[in-house]
Amino acid sequence: MVTMDRLLTVREAAELLGTWEVSGERFPRRLIAERRIRFVKVGRHVRIPESALVDFVAVHTVEPVVVRRRLNRHRRAA
Repeated sequence: MVTMDRLLTVREAAELLGTWEVSGERFPRRLIAERRIRFVKVGRHVRIPESALVDFVAVHTVEPVVVRRRLNRHRRAA
């Protein structure tokens, strides 16, 4: 038996990405048009697998750089 991801509408994808309030469906539709995200055509409808959004976010996540301060043990007196 094959398990299938939940297929999201473009609006649901935008809400999950947090772009619905700002740009509506525009951002997910642009990702689809530029083929930057996996999607499924169901007749004339477009659906985005939930795992495609998880993968997209994971690939585009930037981890912070940890900067360690060096102690200046040999400070000159001013």
